[in-house]
Amino acid sequence: MVTQSDGNPPEKGVSPLVANHPDTYDAEANLQPIEADESKPAAPPSGLWGKVSYYGHKVIVAGRVELQGISPIPVKERTVTKTLNIFTLWWSMSCNILPITFGMLGPVYGLSLRDSCLVILFFTLLSTIPPAYLCTWGPKLGMRQMIQARYSWGRYIVSLPVLLNLATTTGFSVIIVITGGQCLSAVANGHLSVSVGIVIMSILTLIISFCGFTTLHMYERFAWIPALIAIIVAVGCGGKYLHLQNPPAEPPTPQGVLSFAMLVASYMIPWACLSSDFTTYLVPSTPSWKIFTYSYTGLALPTILLMCLGAAIQGAIPSVPAWSEAYNQTLVGGVLQAMLAPAGGFGRFLVVILSFTLLGNLAATSYSITLNFQMLAPVLFKVPRYLFAIILAAILIPVGIKASAEFFDSLENFVGLIGYWCSAFLGVVMVDHYWDKKGDFGRYDLEAWNDASKLPWGVAALTAAVASFGLVIPSMDQVWYQGPIARTTGDLGFEFAFVVSGLLYVPLRMVEKKVSGR
Repeated sequence: MVTQSDGNPPEKGVSPLVANHPDTYDAEANLQPIEADESKPAAPPSGLWGKVSYYGHKVIVAGRVELQGISPIPVKERTVTKTLNIFTLWWSMSCNILPITFGMLGPVYGLSLRDSCLVILFFTLLSTIPPAYLCTWGPKLGMRQMIQARYSWGRYIVSLPVLLNLATTTGFSVIIVITGGQCLSAVANGHLSVSVGIVIMSILTLIISFCGFTTLHMYERFAWIPALIAIIVAVGCGGKYLHLQNPPAEPPTPQGVLSFAMLVASYMIPWACLSSDFTTYLVPSTPSWKIFTYSYTGLALPTILLMCLGAAIQGAIPSVPAWSEAYNQTLVGGVLQAMLAPAGGFGRFLVVILSFTLLGNLAATSYSITLNFQMLAPVLFKVPRYLFAIILAAILIPVGIKASAEFFDSLENFVGLIGYWCSAFLGVVMVDHYWDKKGDFGRYDLEAWNDASKLPWGVAALTAAVASFGLVIPSMDQVWYQGPIARTTGDLGFEFAFVVSGLLYVPLRMVEKKVSGR
Protein backbone atom coordinates (compact mmCIF):
# COMPACT_ATOMS: atom_id res chain seq x y z
CA MET A 1 0.00 0.00 0.00
CA VAL A 2 1.15 3.55 -0.60
CA THR A 3 2.75 5.11 2.46
CA GLN A 4 0.79 7.85 4.20
CA SER A 5 1.93 11.03 5.91
CA ASP A 6 4.41 9.28 8.19
CA GLY A 7 7.56 10.85 6.83
CA ASN A 8 8.36 8.02 4.47
CA PRO A 9 8.73 8.77 0.78
CA PRO A 10 5.80 7.85 -1.42
CA GLU A 11 6.02 4.97 -3.89
CA LYS A 12 7.65 5.88 -7.19
CA GLY A 13 5.08 6.59 -9.86
CA VAL A 14 2.34 7.56 -7.39
CA SER A 15 1.56 11.21 -6.84
CA PRO A 16 2.96 12.55 -3.52
CA LEU A 17 -0.31 14.47 -3.16
CA VAL A 18 -2.30 11.26 -2.99
CA ALA A 19 0.32 9.30 -1.10
CA ASN A 20 0.46 11.83 1.74
CA HIS A 21 -3.21 12.76 1.70
CA PRO A 22 -5.37 9.69 1.16
CA ASP A 23 -8.48 11.73 1.86
CA THR A 24 -7.76 14.15 -0.98
CA TYR A 25 -10.96 13.34 -2.77
CA ASP A 26 -13.31 13.35 0.19
CA ALA A 27 -14.49 16.84 -0.76
CA GLU A 28 -15.86 15.40 -3.98
CA ALA A 29 -18.08 13.01 -2.05
CA ASN A 30 -20.68 15.74 -1.77
CA LEU A 31 -21.12 15.60 -5.53
CA GLN A 32 -22.26 11.99 -5.41
CA PRO A 33 -26.01 11.53 -5.78
CA ILE A 34 -26.00 8.67 -3.26
CA GLU A 35 -22.98 8.03 -1.12
CA ALA A 36 -23.66 6.15 2.09
CA ASP A 37 -26.34 4.92 4.44
CA GLU A 38 -25.74 7.87 6.77
CA SER A 39 -27.01 10.22 4.06
CA LYS A 40 -30.50 8.72 4.40
CA PRO A 41 -32.94 9.33 7.24
CA ALA A 42 -33.46 6.61 9.83
CA ALA A 43 -37.16 6.36 8.99
CA PRO A 44 -38.99 6.58 5.66
CA PRO A 45 -39.95 10.18 4.82
CA SER A 46 -43.52 11.08 4.04
CA GLY A 47 -44.82 11.16 0.49
CA LEU A 48 -44.79 8.56 -2.26
CA TRP A 49 -41.52 9.67 -3.89
CA GLY A 50 -39.78 9.94 -0.54
CA LYS A 51 -40.70 6.38 0.35
CA VAL A 52 -39.70 5.08 -3.08
CA SER A 53 -36.33 6.81 -2.79
CA TYR A 54 -35.77 5.54 0.75
CA TYR A 55 -36.60 1.90 0.07
CA GLY A 56 -34.84 2.01 -3.30
CA HIS A 57 -31.67 3.06 -1.52
CA LYS A 58 -32.12 0.23 0.98
CA VAL A 59 -32.33 -2.28 -1.86
CA ILE A 60 -29.23 -0.84 -3.53
CA VAL A 61 -27.15 -0.94 -0.36
CA ALA A 62 -28.41 -4.42 0.57
CA GLY A 63 -27.30 -5.66 -2.82
CA ARG A 64 -23.88 -5.19 -4.32
CA VAL A 65 -24.76 -2.12 -6.37
CA GLU A 66 -21.79 0.20 -6.83
CA LEU A 67 -22.60 3.79 -5.86
CA GLN A 68 -19.22 5.19 -6.84
CA GLY A 69 -19.43 7.16 -10.05
CA ILE A 70 -16.63 8.84 -11.98
CA SER A 71 -14.94 10.46 -8.98
CA PRO A 72 -11.33 9.30 -8.49
CA ILE A 73 -11.04 6.41 -6.06
CA PRO A 74 -9.26 7.55 -2.85
CA VAL A 75 -6.14 5.61 -1.88
CA LYS A 76 -7.84 4.25 1.23
CA GLU A 77 -10.47 2.61 -0.98
CA ARG A 78 -7.96 1.09 -3.41
CA THR A 79 -7.60 -2.10 -1.41
CA VAL A 80 -8.08 -4.95 -3.92
CA THR A 81 -5.06 -7.25 -3.86
CA LYS A 82 -6.30 -10.13 -6.06
CA THR A 83 -4.47 -9.18 -9.23
CA LEU A 84 -5.53 -12.47 -10.80
CA ASN A 85 -9.03 -10.97 -11.07
CA ILE A 86 -7.71 -8.85 -13.94
CA PHE A 87 -6.76 -11.98 -15.87
CA THR A 88 -10.12 -13.66 -15.29
CA LEU A 89 -11.94 -10.45 -16.22
CA TRP A 90 -10.24 -10.11 -19.60
CA TRP A 91 -10.30 -13.86 -20.20
CA SER A 92 -14.06 -14.03 -19.59
CA MET A 93 -14.69 -11.00 -21.80
CA SER A 94 -12.75 -12.71 -24.60
CA CYS A 95 -13.67 -16.37 -24.07
CA ASN A 96 -17.01 -16.36 -25.86
CA ILE A 97 -18.41 -16.52 -29.37
CA LEU A 98 -17.79 -12.85 -30.22
CA PRO A 99 -14.19 -13.44 -31.41
CA ILE A 100 -15.53 -16.36 -33.46
CA THR A 101 -17.88 -13.93 -35.19
CA PHE A 102 -15.04 -11.52 -36.03
CA GLY A 103 -12.79 -14.35 -37.20
CA MET A 104 -15.47 -15.43 -39.68
CA LEU A 105 -14.82 -12.22 -41.62
CA GLY A 106 -11.35 -13.41 -42.72
CA PRO A 107 -12.56 -15.55 -45.65
CA VAL A 108 -14.93 -12.71 -46.61
CA TYR A 109 -11.81 -10.71 -47.55
CA GLY A 110 -10.57 -13.53 -49.76
CA LEU A 111 -8.13 -14.99 -47.24
CA SER A 112 -7.43 -18.68 -46.74
CA LEU A 113 -7.46 -20.20 -43.28
CA ARG A 114 -3.66 -19.94 -43.05
CA ASP A 115 -3.61 -16.29 -44.14
CA SER A 116 -6.50 -15.40 -41.84
CA CYS A 117 -4.75 -17.00 -38.87
CA LEU A 118 -1.47 -15.22 -39.59
CA VAL A 119 -3.22 -11.85 -39.74
CA ILE A 120 -5.13 -12.64 -36.55
CA LEU A 121 -1.97 -13.71 -34.72
CA PHE A 122 0.23 -10.75 -35.65
CA PHE A 123 -2.30 -7.93 -35.34
CA THR A 124 -3.82 -9.27 -32.13
CA LEU A 125 -0.40 -9.46 -30.51
CA LEU A 126 0.30 -5.90 -31.67
CA SER A 127 -3.04 -4.25 -30.89
CA THR A 128 -3.36 -5.82 -27.42
CA ILE A 129 -0.42 -3.77 -26.14
CA PRO A 130 -2.32 -0.45 -25.64
CA PRO A 131 -5.23 -1.83 -23.57
CA ALA A 132 -2.93 -4.03 -21.48
CA TYR A 133 -0.57 -1.13 -20.80
CA LEU A 134 -3.28 1.38 -19.91
CA CYS A 135 -4.62 -1.10 -17.36
CA THR A 136 -1.50 -0.33 -15.33
CA TRP A 137 -2.55 3.32 -14.96
CA GLY A 138 -5.71 2.58 -12.95
CA PRO A 139 -4.11 1.73 -9.58
CA LYS A 140 -1.58 4.60 -9.84
CA LEU A 141 -4.12 7.35 -10.47
CA GLY A 142 -7.39 5.84 -9.23
CA MET A 143 -9.15 7.36 -12.22
CA ARG A 144 -11.34 5.99 -14.97
CA GLN A 145 -9.77 5.96 -18.41
CA MET A 146 -11.65 8.94 -19.84
CA ILE A 147 -11.08 10.96 -16.67
CA GLN A 148 -7.34 10.40 -17.16
CA ALA A 149 -7.76 11.72 -20.70
CA ARG A 150 -8.76 15.11 -19.32
CA TYR A 151 -5.07 15.76 -18.61
CA SER A 152 -4.44 15.98 -22.35
CA TRP A 153 -7.89 16.59 -23.86
CA GLY A 154 -9.11 19.12 -21.30
CA ARG A 155 -12.19 19.22 -19.11
CA TYR A 156 -14.75 19.96 -21.83
CA ILE A 157 -13.19 18.93 -25.15
CA VAL A 158 -12.76 15.41 -23.74
CA SER A 159 -16.53 15.11 -24.13
CA LEU A 160 -15.97 14.47 -27.84
CA PRO A 161 -13.89 11.27 -27.38
CA VAL A 162 -16.24 10.30 -24.54
CA LEU A 163 -19.16 10.57 -26.98
CA LEU A 164 -17.27 8.53 -29.58
CA ASN A 165 -16.38 5.98 -26.92
CA LEU A 166 -20.04 5.73 -25.97
CA ALA A 167 -20.93 5.10 -29.60
CA THR A 168 -18.18 2.48 -29.90
CA THR A 169 -19.00 0.52 -26.76
CA THR A 170 -22.73 0.75 -27.39
CA GLY A 171 -22.17 -0.48 -30.94
CA PHE A 172 -20.19 -3.45 -29.64
CA SER A 173 -22.97 -4.17 -27.17
CA VAL A 174 -25.49 -4.18 -30.01
CA ILE A 175 -23.34 -6.71 -31.91
CA ILE A 176 -23.16 -8.90 -28.81
CA VAL A 177 -26.91 -8.93 -28.06
CA ILE A 178 -27.61 -9.74 -31.73
CA THR A 179 -25.18 -12.67 -31.67
CA GLY A 180 -26.67 -13.96 -28.43
CA GLY A 181 -30.19 -13.50 -29.78
CA GLN A 182 -29.28 -15.50 -32.89
CA CYS A 183 -28.04 -18.38 -30.74
CA LEU A 184 -31.21 -18.43 -28.64
CA SER A 185 -33.34 -18.33 -31.78
CA ALA A 186 -31.35 -21.16 -33.39
CA VAL A 187 -31.70 -23.46 -30.40
CA ALA A 188 -35.47 -22.87 -30.35
CA ASN A 189 -35.77 -23.94 -34.01
CA GLY A 190 -37.47 -20.71 -34.96
CA HIS A 191 -40.05 -20.79 -32.13
CA LEU A 192 -38.15 -17.93 -30.49
CA SER A 193 -37.41 -14.97 -32.74
CA VAL A 194 -34.05 -13.22 -32.82
CA SER A 195 -35.80 -10.10 -31.53
CA VAL A 196 -36.99 -11.89 -28.39
CA GLY A 197 -33.49 -13.30 -27.92
CA ILE A 198 -32.10 -9.75 -28.08
CA VAL A 199 -34.54 -8.65 -25.37
CA ILE A 200 -33.49 -11.55 -23.13
CA MET A 201 -29.78 -10.76 -23.57
CA SER A 202 -30.32 -7.06 -22.85
CA ILE A 203 -32.24 -7.72 -19.63
CA LEU A 204 -29.66 -10.19 -18.34
CA THR A 205 -26.91 -7.68 -19.06
CA LEU A 206 -28.81 -5.01 -17.15
CA ILE A 207 -28.98 -7.20 -14.05
CA ILE A 208 -25.21 -7.81 -13.98
CA SER A 209 -23.97 -4.35 -14.99
CA PHE A 210 -26.41 -2.73 -12.55
CA CYS A 211 -24.34 -3.95 -9.66
CA GLY A 212 -20.90 -2.56 -10.50
CA PHE A 213 -17.25 -3.42 -9.88
CA THR A 214 -17.52 -6.04 -7.14
CA THR A 215 -20.26 -8.11 -8.75
CA LEU A 216 -18.63 -7.72 -12.16
CA HIS A 217 -15.31 -9.20 -11.01
CA MET A 218 -17.05 -11.93 -9.04
CA TYR A 219 -19.10 -12.90 -12.12
CA GLU A 220 -16.14 -12.80 -14.50
CA ARG A 221 -14.11 -15.02 -12.18
CA PHE A 222 -16.27 -18.02 -13.07
CA ALA A 223 -18.13 -17.08 -16.27
CA TRP A 224 -15.37 -18.37 -18.56
CA ILE A 225 -15.60 -21.97 -17.29
CA PRO A 226 -18.91 -23.00 -18.93
CA ALA A 227 -17.93 -20.94 -21.99
CA LEU A 228 -14.71 -22.89 -22.48
CA ILE A 229 -16.45 -26.24 -21.93
CA ALA A 230 -19.17 -25.42 -24.46
CA ILE A 231 -16.68 -24.27 -27.10
CA ILE A 232 -14.54 -27.40 -26.65
CA VAL A 233 -17.59 -29.64 -27.04
CA ALA A 234 -18.67 -27.70 -30.15
CA VAL A 235 -15.26 -28.22 -31.72
CA GLY A 236 -15.33 -31.86 -30.70
CA CYS A 237 -18.69 -32.41 -32.38
CA GLY A 238 -18.08 -30.43 -35.56
CA GLY A 239 -14.31 -30.39 -35.78
CA LYS A 240 -14.20 -33.29 -38.24
CA TYR A 241 -15.54 -30.93 -40.93
CA LEU A 242 -13.18 -28.02 -40.32
CA HIS A 243 -10.58 -29.43 -42.72
CA LEU A 244 -13.06 -29.09 -45.61
CA GLN A 245 -11.91 -25.57 -46.38
CA ASN A 246 -13.27 -23.79 -49.43
CA PRO A 247 -10.11 -22.23 -50.97
CA PRO A 248 -10.33 -18.60 -52.12
CA ALA A 249 -10.67 -18.09 -55.85
CA GLU A 250 -7.61 -15.82 -56.01
CA PRO A 251 -4.38 -15.34 -54.02
CA PRO A 252 -4.60 -12.89 -51.11
CA THR A 253 -4.18 -9.22 -51.96
CA PRO A 254 -2.57 -6.50 -49.83
CA GLN A 255 -5.97 -4.80 -49.68
CA GLY A 256 -7.63 -7.94 -48.31
CA VAL A 257 -4.88 -8.58 -45.77
CA LEU A 258 -4.73 -5.04 -44.39
CA SER A 259 -8.50 -4.55 -44.41
CA PHE A 260 -8.99 -7.68 -42.33
CA ALA A 261 -6.06 -6.61 -40.14
CA MET A 262 -7.85 -3.33 -39.51
CA LEU A 263 -10.94 -5.23 -38.33
CA VAL A 264 -8.83 -7.36 -35.98
CA ALA A 265 -7.13 -4.27 -34.55
CA SER A 266 -10.47 -2.48 -34.29
CA TYR A 267 -11.70 -5.35 -32.13
CA MET A 268 -8.80 -4.95 -29.68
CA ILE A 269 -7.84 -1.25 -29.63
CA PRO A 270 -11.16 0.12 -28.28
CA TRP A 271 -10.54 -1.76 -25.03
CA ALA A 272 -7.76 0.76 -24.37
CA CYS A 273 -10.36 3.52 -24.04
CA LEU A 274 -11.80 1.85 -20.93
CA SER A 275 -8.96 -0.33 -19.59
CA SER A 276 -8.38 1.59 -16.35
CA ASP A 277 -12.06 1.39 -15.48
CA PHE A 278 -11.44 -2.18 -14.33
CA THR A 279 -8.28 -1.60 -12.27
CA THR A 280 -8.95 1.56 -10.25
CA TYR A 281 -9.64 -0.38 -7.06
CA LEU A 282 -6.33 -2.25 -7.07
CA VAL A 283 -3.73 -1.36 -4.44
CA PRO A 284 -1.50 1.41 -5.90
CA SER A 285 1.65 -0.60 -5.16
CA THR A 286 0.52 -3.50 -7.37
CA PRO A 287 3.42 -4.23 -9.78
CA SER A 288 2.67 -2.81 -13.22
CA TRP A 289 4.34 -5.75 -14.94
CA LYS A 290 1.92 -8.12 -13.25
CA ILE A 291 -1.14 -6.11 -14.32
CA PHE A 292 0.19 -5.86 -17.87
CA THR A 293 0.96 -9.57 -18.10
CA TYR A 294 -2.42 -10.65 -16.76
CA SER A 295 -4.26 -8.18 -19.00
CA TYR A 296 -2.27 -9.00 -22.13
CA THR A 297 -2.57 -12.76 -21.72
CA GLY A 298 -6.23 -12.66 -20.74
CA LEU A 299 -7.06 -10.59 -23.80
CA ALA A 300 -4.80 -11.98 -26.50
CA LEU A 301 -4.78 -15.73 -25.92
CA PRO A 302 -8.52 -16.54 -26.18
CA THR A 303 -9.00 -13.93 -28.90
CA ILE A 304 -6.36 -15.47 -31.16
CA LEU A 305 -7.62 -19.03 -30.69
CA LEU A 306 -11.31 -18.19 -31.14
CA MET A 307 -10.84 -15.85 -34.09
CA CYS A 308 -8.87 -18.59 -35.84
CA LEU A 309 -11.70 -21.00 -35.05
CA GLY A 310 -14.15 -18.54 -36.60
CA ALA A 311 -12.06 -18.33 -39.75
CA ALA A 312 -11.98 -22.14 -39.95
CA ILE A 313 -15.76 -22.38 -39.50
CA GLN A 314 -16.42 -19.77 -42.20
CA GLY A 315 -14.09 -21.51 -44.63
CA ALA A 316 -15.87 -24.85 -44.12
CA ILE A 317 -19.47 -23.61 -44.34
CA PRO A 318 -19.76 -23.95 -48.15
CA SER A 319 -18.55 -27.57 -47.93
CA VAL A 320 -21.03 -28.69 -45.24
CA PRO A 321 -24.68 -28.44 -46.42
CA ALA A 322 -26.14 -28.58 -42.90
CA TRP A 323 -23.90 -25.73 -41.76
CA SER A 324 -24.67 -23.70 -44.86
CA GLU A 325 -28.43 -24.08 -44.38
CA ALA A 326 -28.23 -23.16 -40.69
CA TYR A 327 -25.97 -20.19 -41.47
CA ASN A 328 -28.48 -18.82 -43.96
CA GLN A 329 -31.20 -18.94 -41.30
CA THR A 330 -29.56 -17.55 -38.15
CA LEU A 331 -25.92 -16.89 -39.11
CA VAL A 332 -23.44 -17.55 -36.28
CA GLY A 333 -26.02 -19.07 -33.94
CA GLY A 334 -27.25 -21.37 -36.66
CA VAL A 335 -23.76 -22.68 -37.46
CA LEU A 336 -23.03 -23.39 -33.80
CA GLN A 337 -26.35 -25.18 -33.49
CA ALA A 338 -25.50 -27.30 -36.55
CA MET A 339 -22.05 -28.11 -35.14
CA LEU A 340 -23.58 -29.28 -31.87
CA ALA A 341 -26.47 -31.17 -33.49
CA PRO A 342 -24.79 -34.59 -32.97
CA ALA A 343 -25.01 -34.00 -29.20
CA GLY A 344 -28.84 -33.82 -29.35
CA GLY A 345 -30.55 -32.09 -26.44
CA PHE A 346 -27.26 -31.55 -24.66
CA GLY A 347 -26.01 -29.75 -27.77
CA ARG A 348 -28.98 -27.38 -27.72
CA PHE A 349 -28.31 -26.72 -24.04
CA LEU A 350 -24.71 -25.85 -24.89
CA VAL A 351 -25.86 -23.37 -27.54
CA VAL A 352 -27.83 -21.61 -24.82
CA ILE A 353 -24.69 -21.62 -22.67
CA LEU A 354 -22.69 -20.19 -25.58
CA SER A 355 -25.18 -17.35 -25.97
CA PHE A 356 -24.91 -16.55 -22.27
CA THR A 357 -21.09 -16.57 -22.46
CA LEU A 358 -21.45 -13.22 -24.20
CA LEU A 359 -22.71 -11.73 -20.95
CA GLY A 360 -19.15 -11.61 -19.61
CA ASN A 361 -18.13 -9.24 -22.39
CA LEU A 362 -21.41 -7.38 -22.42
CA ALA A 363 -21.54 -6.77 -18.66
CA ALA A 364 -18.02 -5.32 -18.54
CA THR A 365 -18.65 -3.15 -21.58
CA SER A 366 -21.94 -1.83 -20.24
CA TYR A 367 -20.26 -1.10 -16.88
CA SER A 368 -17.91 1.31 -18.65
CA ILE A 369 -20.74 2.73 -20.76
CA THR A 370 -22.62 3.80 -17.63
CA LEU A 371 -19.48 5.58 -16.40
CA ASN A 372 -19.00 7.31 -19.76
CA PHE A 373 -22.54 8.63 -19.62
CA GLN A 374 -21.61 10.47 -16.42
CA MET A 375 -18.48 11.94 -18.05
CA LEU A 376 -20.35 13.22 -21.10
CA ALA A 377 -21.68 16.42 -19.51
CA PRO A 378 -21.32 17.99 -16.03
CA VAL A 379 -25.05 17.75 -15.33
CA LEU A 380 -24.99 13.97 -15.89
CA PHE A 381 -22.42 13.58 -13.12
CA LYS A 382 -25.23 13.97 -10.60
CA VAL A 383 -27.23 11.10 -12.08
CA PRO A 384 -26.55 7.74 -10.34
CA ARG A 385 -24.52 5.36 -12.49
CA TYR A 386 -26.97 2.48 -12.20
CA LEU A 387 -29.75 4.49 -13.84
CA PHE A 388 -27.69 4.64 -17.04
CA ALA A 389 -27.63 0.82 -17.04
CA ILE A 390 -31.40 0.96 -17.50
CA ILE A 391 -31.08 3.54 -20.27
CA LEU A 392 -28.51 1.36 -22.01
CA ALA A 393 -30.86 -1.63 -22.03
CA ALA A 394 -33.56 0.59 -23.51
CA ILE A 395 -31.16 1.54 -26.32
CA LEU A 396 -29.84 -1.95 -27.02
CA ILE A 397 -33.22 -3.56 -27.63
CA PRO A 398 -34.58 -1.42 -30.51
CA VAL A 399 -31.18 -0.79 -32.13
CA GLY A 400 -30.25 -4.47 -31.89
CA ILE A 401 -33.52 -5.57 -33.46
CA LYS A 402 -33.06 -3.12 -36.34
CA ALA A 403 -29.40 -3.99 -36.99
CA SER A 404 -29.98 -7.75 -36.84
CA ALA A 405 -31.66 -7.70 -40.27
CA GLU A 406 -28.28 -7.06 -41.97
CA PHE A 407 -25.92 -8.34 -39.31
CA PHE A 408 -22.58 -8.75 -41.09
CA ASP A 409 -23.07 -5.59 -43.14
CA SER A 410 -23.77 -3.70 -39.91
CA LEU A 411 -20.72 -5.33 -38.30
CA GLU A 412 -18.33 -4.39 -41.11
CA ASN A 413 -19.62 -0.82 -41.40
CA PHE A 414 -19.42 -0.24 -37.66
CA VAL A 415 -16.06 -1.85 -36.93
CA GLY A 416 -14.62 -0.22 -40.04
CA LEU A 417 -14.83 3.19 -38.37
CA ILE A 418 -14.03 2.77 -34.69
CA GLY A 419 -10.35 1.86 -35.14
CA TYR A 420 -9.56 5.25 -36.66
CA TRP A 421 -10.74 7.54 -33.89
CA CYS A 422 -9.48 5.21 -31.13
CA SER A 423 -5.98 5.21 -32.62
CA ALA A 424 -5.92 9.00 -32.96
CA PHE A 425 -7.14 9.38 -29.37
CA LEU A 426 -4.54 6.97 -28.01
CA GLY A 427 -1.73 8.58 -29.99
CA VAL A 428 -2.37 11.85 -28.16
CA VAL A 429 -2.77 10.25 -24.72
CA MET A 430 0.40 8.19 -24.98
CA VAL A 431 2.57 11.03 -26.30
CA ASP A 432 1.26 13.36 -23.60
CA HIS A 433 2.15 10.84 -20.90
CA TYR A 434 5.68 10.15 -22.12
CA TRP A 435 6.62 13.53 -23.57
CA ASP A 436 4.74 16.07 -21.42
CA LYS A 437 4.53 14.10 -18.17
CA LYS A 438 7.85 12.22 -18.71
CA GLY A 439 6.08 8.95 -17.91
CA ASP A 440 5.78 10.03 -14.25
CA PHE A 441 2.37 9.68 -12.57
CA GLY A 442 3.52 12.15 -9.93
CA ARG A 443 3.22 14.92 -12.56
CA TYR A 444 -0.57 14.52 -12.65
CA ASP A 445 -2.28 17.12 -10.47
CA LEU A 446 -4.94 14.79 -9.10
CA GLU A 447 -6.90 17.58 -7.41
CA ALA A 448 -7.44 19.19 -10.82
CA TRP A 449 -9.38 16.26 -12.32
CA ASN A 450 -12.63 18.26 -12.39
CA ASP A 451 -11.22 21.80 -12.52
CA ALA A 452 -11.18 23.23 -16.05
CA SER A 453 -8.98 26.15 -14.96
CA LYS A 454 -6.13 23.79 -14.03
CA LEU A 455 -6.44 21.33 -16.90
CA PRO A 456 -5.18 21.86 -20.47
CA TRP A 457 -7.53 23.50 -22.92
CA GLY A 458 -7.54 20.36 -25.04
CA VAL A 459 -7.28 22.33 -28.28
CA ALA A 460 -3.91 20.77 -29.10
CA ALA A 461 -5.25 17.26 -28.62
CA LEU A 462 -8.35 17.89 -30.72
CA THR A 463 -6.42 19.62 -33.50
CA ALA A 464 -3.81 16.85 -33.66
CA ALA A 465 -6.46 14.12 -33.82
CA VAL A 466 -8.57 15.89 -36.45
CA ALA A 467 -5.55 16.87 -38.56
CA SER A 468 -4.36 13.24 -38.63
CA PHE A 469 -7.42 12.41 -40.71
CA GLY A 470 -5.85 14.34 -43.55
CA LEU A 471 -3.77 11.19 -44.06
CA VAL A 472 -6.25 8.70 -42.56
CA ILE A 473 -9.06 9.40 -45.04
CA PRO A 474 -6.97 8.68 -48.18
CA SER A 475 -5.83 5.47 -46.46
CA MET A 476 -9.31 4.15 -45.63
CA ASP A 477 -10.67 1.06 -47.38
CA GLN A 478 -14.34 0.61 -46.59
CA VAL A 479 -17.37 -0.77 -48.39
CA TRP A 480 -18.68 2.76 -48.87
CA TYR A 481 -15.33 4.50 -49.52
CA GLN A 482 -11.84 3.63 -50.73
CA GLY A 483 -9.09 6.23 -50.55
CA PRO A 484 -6.39 6.61 -53.19
CA ILE A 485 -3.65 5.26 -50.89
CA ALA A 486 -5.80 2.30 -49.85
CA ARG A 487 -6.35 1.29 -53.47
CA THR A 488 -2.66 0.40 -53.65
CA THR A 489 -1.74 -0.61 -50.10
CA GLY A 490 -4.96 -1.61 -48.39
CA ASP A 491 -6.33 0.01 -45.23
CA LEU A 492 -3.60 1.82 -43.26
CA GLY A 493 -5.94 4.23 -41.52
CA PHE A 494 -5.54 3.16 -37.91
CA GLU A 495 -1.74 3.04 -38.17
CA PHE A 496 -1.56 6.57 -39.60
CA ALA A 497 -4.08 7.86 -37.05
CA PHE A 498 -1.91 6.75 -34.12
CA VAL A 499 1.43 7.95 -35.50
CA VAL A 500 0.35 11.26 -37.07
CA SER A 501 -1.81 12.40 -34.14
CA GLY A 502 1.06 11.74 -31.73
CA LEU A 503 3.60 13.61 -33.86
CA LEU A 504 1.33 16.61 -34.37
CA TYR A 505 0.45 16.82 -30.69
CA VAL A 506 3.97 17.79 -29.61
CA PRO A 507 4.28 21.15 -31.41
CA LEU A 508 0.58 21.95 -30.93
CA ARG A 509 0.80 21.31 -27.21
CA MET A 510 3.88 23.53 -26.96
CA VAL A 511 1.91 26.38 -28.53
CA GLU A 512 -1.08 25.68 -26.28
CA LYS A 513 1.07 25.77 -23.15
CA LYS A 514 2.68 29.03 -24.22
CA VAL A 515 -0.68 30.68 -24.88
CA SER A 516 -2.66 29.26 -21.95
CA GLY A 517 0.11 29.02 -19.39
CA ARG A 518 -0.97 25.51 -18.40
